[in-house]
Amino acid sequence: MREPTPGSPVVVTVVHAPACHFCDDAQAALRDLAAEVDLDVRVVELESAEGADLVAWHRPAMNPLVLVDGEYFSSGRLPRKKLRTLLERRGVLAPTTGRGGPLGVGRGH
Repeated sequence: MREPTPGSPVVVTVVHAPACHFCDDAQAALRDLAAEVDLDVRVVELESAEGADLVAWHRPAMNPLVLVDGEYFSSGRLPRKKLRTLLERRGVLAPTTGRGGPLGVGRGH
C-alpha cells in the first residue's frame, strides 16, 4: 500500500459492475464516509479497459472490487467496520465510540 502523504486524500477505487447492488451500496457508503474524512472516491466501470485490467490483476470473487490507495481492500459487500478501522489506524478518522456509526456499523447492515 502506498504511504499516504499528510493532508492528501485517501484514494478509494470502486470497480463497478452493471446492475450490481453491492456496487451501488459501496458507492453510497463511501459518499457518506467522505463527509467525515478526506476521500477521493474513484468509480471505474468493470467494462472499461482500466476496470478489466484491475479485475484481471486482483481476481475478486465478487463485485465490487475495492482498492484503497491502489491496494486490494475487498470484494463483494463493502466491509464498513474494516474500512473505518483502517482509516482510524491511519489517523485520518477519529475512532468511533458505541454502535451505529454513519456507515451502518451495528445496525444490521
